[in-house]
Amino acid sequence: MLQTAVLSTVRTKAYTAIRYAKGIKSSRETTFTSLHFPTLPTSCWKQPRQKHQKTLIATGMMRVPVFCVVVLLFICHTHSLEIQNPAYRLKRSRENVLSDPSDCMSRTKQQQVFTNSHNFSVDIQMPGVVPSGSDTYLCMAFPVPTSQDAYIVDFIPRASMETVHHMLLFGCQTPVSTSSYWDCGSVQGTCEDEASIIYAWARNAPPTKLPRDVGFKVGRNSGMSYFVLQIHYGDVSAFRDHHRDCSGVALRMTSKPQPFIAGIYLLMAVDTVILPGKRVTNADIACDYTSYPIYPFAFRTHTHHLGKVVSGYRIRDGKWSLIGRQSPQLPQAFYPANKEVNVKYGDTIAARCLFTGEGRTSKTYIGGTSDDEMCNFYIMYYMDSKHAIPYMNCMETGSRELFQHIPAEANTPIAVSPGDMNSMMHMGSSADHQENKSLLDTNKAQQVLDQDFHLEQVSTWPQSSLQLGQVSGLALDTDSNLVIFHRGDHHWGADSFNSKARYLQRSLGPIQQSTILVVDPDKGYILKASGRNMFYLPHGITTDKENNYWVTDVALHQVLKVSSDGSDRTLLALGEAFTPGSDSNHFCQPTDVAVDTETGNIFVSDGYCNARILKFSADGKYLSEWGAGSSDRRRRIPFRIPHSLVFLPNKQEVCVADRENGRIQCFIAETGEFVKEVKKEEFGGEVFAITYSPAGNGLIFAVNGDSPYYSAPLRGFVIDYSTKDILDTFNPEKKEFKMPHDIAVTKDGSVFVGDAGNKSVFKFTTEKLHHSVKKGGIEVQELEEMDMFVQTKAMPEHKKTAAIQEKQSVAQQPQPQVEAEEKKSKSAAKPIREQGVLPAIITTLLLIPLLLVITIGVFICWRKNDRCEVKTEPSSVGGILGKIRGKAVGSLNLGNFFASHKGYSRQGFDQLSTEGSDQERNDEDSSDSENEEYSAVPPPQSSS
Repeated sequence: MLQTAVLSTVRTKAYTAIRYAKGIKSSRETTFTSLHFPTLPTSCWKQPRQKHQKTLIATGMMRVPVFCVVVLLFICHTHSLEIQNPAYRLKRSRENVLSDPSDCMSRTKQQQVFTNSHNFSVDIQMPGVVPSGSDTYLCMAFPVPTSQDAYIVDFIPRASMETVHHMLLFGCQTPVSTSSYWDCGSVQGTCEDEASIIYAWARNAPPTKLPRDVGFKVGRNSGMSYFVLQIHYGDVSAFRDHHRDCSGVALRMTSKPQPFIAGIYLLMAVDTVILPGKRVTNADIACDYTSYPIYPFAFRTHTHHLGKVVSGYRIRDGKWSLIGRQSPQLPQAFYPANKEVNVKYGDTIAARCLFTGEGRTSKTYIGGTSDDEMCNFYIMYYMDSKHAIPYMNCMETGSRELFQHIPAEANTPIAVSPGDMNSMMHMGSSADHQENKSLLDTNKAQQVLDQDFHLEQVSTWPQSSLQLGQVSGLALDTDSNLVIFHRGDHHWGADSFNSKARYLQRSLGPIQQSTILVVDPDKGYILKASGRNMFYLPHGITTDKENNYWVTDVALHQVLKVSSDGSDRTLLALGEAFTPGSDSNHFCQPTDVAVDTETGNIFVSDGYCNARILKFSADGKYLSEWGAGSSDRRRRIPFRIPHSLVFLPNKQEVCVADRENGRIQCFIAETGEFVKEVKKEEFGGEVFAITYSPAGNGLIFAVNGDSPYYSAPLRGFVIDYSTKDILDTFNPEKKEFKMPHDIAVTKDGSVFVGDAGNKSVFKFTTEKLHHSVKKGGIEVQELEEMDMFVQTKAMPEHKKTAAIQEKQSVAQQPQPQVEAEEKKSKSAAKPIREQGVLPAIITTLLLIPLLLVITIGVFICWRKNDRCEVKTEPSSVGGILGKIRGKAVGSLNLGNFFASHKGYSRQGFDQLSTEGSDQERNDEDSSDSENEEYSAVPPPQSSS
């Protein structure tokens, strides 16, 4: 995926944070074969310079032509460039560590010891490494030693705080490398995909033993086929005796299925500001728990220097129960949690970090550097294997009202001895920085990273006219083609329904045009058309895994399952045609359908007259229904036109766009229990449609609509499911939205919006970022990997709070020296092919004029003296080499040259427009399409 993109200092912190979040890098790995590493063959550059000079002298004595001397000089100079490159030096130092690993390698193979047919242990250790400097992070990947499911039941650390500051064990599917260890403290990270923290150790923490019948699931069906061991070497002076480190962890594992699966729940503050000199600042986090029961058995705390105590609680029926409490200045191990506490649906999980700003002269923010702070409370839990979730997090700021009742102990610092405090002072860029970088507020981190990345309209799409009526619904089929549901020559107007919601225009007959169009998402060509003479007023559409269409028709008051083979067969009909109702067999202007991708169950939003969501089995059997939810049961506001539905397959939830309430609500699909609500002023009082992408922590895409009570621009929104933050907004460039009615998002990140008012479909992508941009006179191409990142991660938010803007301006001022180091880092991260071949080509081109001059000189000398002898005196040879080295090479530092030009800063790049020259289609239709919902008069506000 991503790698090698070095941004300016302002962007570096967040850019690195995102990489740690997902373990992102360039794809250049080789297959893991064993833990034995080959020694590196000796090369010319390792020889002393005098040796090269003696060789050249000897060569001159043998009357080798002068240009041979130049060639030899060029070869050695090329190696010297590599030596000057800090990244190359680091790479060589890593390889040289392994050139004689006999003292350690024999003990660091990934050893498996079987104690019986089910149980075995695995030793995961570094292969005899020597860190190149203080605050070095080294990682190494180890395959899970079985192709079947396995379970970790104990962790036994093999490390000492005299050498190791702390270490983490991750689980993932695709590590950064599988052939050797690597520096994972820069931008490389740990894994290309999701990296889940399995274990953490610091300061001689004791072994972590899981409860009986509990294990961390790894292997075949877990999404974790590799372990990645990450070790932070704090102080390199520990290696003054030149020993090689084999630290690691032993895992006790079993292949026997465990009835309970372990996981990590992380509470983390993201917006706390600690004022200088202020004695007490609290960082409060709280989230409602909306999943199956969990049973905490261990906890871990983490802050930097200003943290005094971190406490975690479960809140049930107003009562606060302590999960764990500890000073973050003590060993940051997992400590036993309160065994009397479990967490179930409806509880609240909360944590508080108590900070002091005493001794600081400026504001301190949450961030990833040693000058920033962090507030983390980890809960290690277990839950029933049938409902296991390996990782959850909470980053929502707790309300003042809630935390008024927090126990007094959370405001009482825990005393720490000076010895303990001193040993914790060497934080550097700790592994916990990386944990937070992997989890820092997506909204905040990506704001810095992705300011140049924004959904914009593809004005050349579609490339041919689609001849649409009012576009009411959009979906994607199993081939990722766009499916459009439109009304042809029918319109929803003031005279379409009577006061009892009965359709008044049956005499018009069904729509004769093809109402369902399958369209190529890239070009916009129509691939297939169906749905003739079937519908009266189409509304919502979705597809199932068999590619059938599930549609709603507000005139028919029905939900229909329709074949997609072009035969226009109705496979299933729910509701009675043209008959509105409110029981389980009738609908009243149903709006949309969502399909559970696993069970085939369907969910129906009903609708304009009713205010409910109904659940049916795949064969149409009524199962249940529910109304609006609320976190405050005393003030539950009913739905006011549940207008759009989406099923969240990775969360097993259903979310609804509650149109007239201007909100999005989500529910557990199995039970209908309320999970969360997203309500933003930017919606302007109405949310017309939503869809979902599982990218990152989950993204909700939405469009709003005109409201008689609010004034807000019509546009699309990208919303972080976890934080509820708006990450991006978008709208057409040439033609404004009139009534954006439905939205769909493809796997590659393209977004389609169907507009009933414009009778058109708009496409939005980030493709503008593929094109060339200029900075400082250098034309470059945006990295292909960056586009992949934007397509799979959240887009930036354009409007940020003043606090965050101030945070960036204070905490992230650009420093030239740091920029230079970043540029060198980027150059070093490029593939070896670019490091070696390109400098050689450039150097060769630079030496051609010199070589030409020398050749002419040799020719003239030969003409005068019949032959040209090379002087053998050391002074002569040294003189000519000195002149060549000084004039031709010494004054040009190619390493710095390429670092500075490859490591360009992207900040401030001007985007080149990719707008097409297609003229706008004539859409001056005088119909009352804008009043599609005219007959649906919003009911009065209810305070019940």
